[in-house]
Amino acid sequence: MLKSALHPSFRSVLAARRAAGSAVRVAGAHDALGGRLAEAAGFDAVWASSLEVSAARCLPDASVLTMTEYLEAAANTQKALGIPVVADVDTGYGNNLNVAHMVREYEAAGITAVAIEDKQFPKMNSFVATSHTLLDTDTFASKLRVAKQAQRTEDFFVIARTEALIDGLGVEVALERCHAYVDAGADGVLVHSKKPTNEQVLAFLAEWQDRAPVVVVPTTYPDWHIDDAVKAGVSTVIYANQGLRATIRALRETFSTIVDQGATTELEDRIASVKDIFALQGLAEWQELESA
Repeated sequence: MLKSALHPSFRSVLAARRAAGSAVRVAGAHDALGGRLAEAAGFDAVWASSLEVSAARCLPDASVLTMTEYLEAAANTQKALGIPVVADVDTGYGNNLNVAHMVREYEAAGITAVAIEDKQFPKMNSFVATSHTLLDTDTFASKLRVAKQAQRTEDFFVIARTEALIDGLGVEVALERCHAYVDAGADGVLVHSKKPTNEQVLAFLAEWQDRAPVVVVPTTYPDWHIDDAVKAGVSTVIYANQGLRATIRALRETFSTIVDQGATTELEDRIASVKDIFALQGLAEWQELESA
């Protein structure tokens, strides 16, 4: 049988992990193949990363692509998986009306969770050395209220992502904003930092009153073990771009080897077989349909 299109919601996966005293582990991906590999590795969910989707098009993560393009990538990934996709929807693609439209479209596509950030549109990737101006708190809270009003199912999960630490505004501002976002209806908060340690995030968690689940993205502080993150109060850890970075290195080395060696003999024991590709495609199940 073909893989079922049915999958648990992010909300249900999060509830199960929290009940078990653990955290949801999420892998960044930009397509269905990456998502399927993450699922096979044991991840609980997939992050439809705007950085990865943009990079796959050789475009910057700077509000260049449209909602339709990001949605297509997320939806195609979700259709291939038995675990939920959490969609990175940047600033919500515009004003309150755009946010409402985004929620309706993503929910209709089977996406059960989105993360909206409190930057002004257009946004620039958080790790770029530039200014990262935020919307005022009330304006972003209004977006969140609209997002919750627009959803049609109780399962849909809205994560409010604050870039206060990215913008250099400090932990107290991040806390104030996240409390306001939960008051506006956010189901969870994502606290993002680009410091080389988890110090800022730990300071946030020490003052957070567990009013909503906390999501972290430890890209710049990779030594934070997930067990320690859980003890500190983290509910979800997103490994947002490691897959993309690994792919770039692997492809660069593979292609360079072919050009340098003039043959692929040296590579064959280090790369996936064609049979492996067929398995990931579910070819055998499709062939069963052909002969039914």
